[in-house]
Amino acid sequence: MMYNQSHISPWTELYQMKLEIIRKLEVELEKLNHELRVDIPRELKRAADYGDLSENAEYDAAKQRKVFVEARIGHLQKRIGEILSINLNSIPTDRVGLGSSVKLSDVNTGDELTYTFVFPEEVDPDNGRISLASPVGKAMVGRKDGDEVVVTTPKGQRRFEIIDLVTMHDRAADGQQA
Repeated sequence: MMYNQSHISPWTELYQMKLEIIRKLEVELEKLNHELRVDIPRELKRAADYGDLSENAEYDAAKQRKVFVEARIGHLQKRIGEILSINLNSIPTDRVGLGSSVKLSDVNTGDELTYTFVFPEEVDPDNGRISLASPVGKAMVGRKDGDEVVVTTPKGQRRFEIIDLVTMHDRAADGQQA
């Protein structure tokens, strides 16, 4: 039986988003774990073989790298856990949330912009893919079609009206993909 990809459920879309990011994070995690288990101990041993550790820049650099790698591993493990815990039921069906696409009209100029809200790991501003943690995302989250929103940017405040909102739930009902 062939799966009809023209109808993607919001569960499937969220799962695919999560899976893609987790795969990327796990690749980085695997490289860092190898570095922590193999490369850094080798560097520490090599630097220790030079003798006096009190003035050994190579040894200090390897120790600092070890601290950084351990912290990054902890961050990646935490982030993977956070991503896995995201539940579709927590994503709004009628307001801006993860996976939503919004078309905005600048209230002052009439210029129109379109953004899709994605995980921070998927951000691509040149293609309109931004995070809910961005200034625009923070201003938009929880807003509805027709709302006027003030976005604070480094260049000052901008006022937008949401002229079209499509959530991942809407796309699933219409058989679209993000």
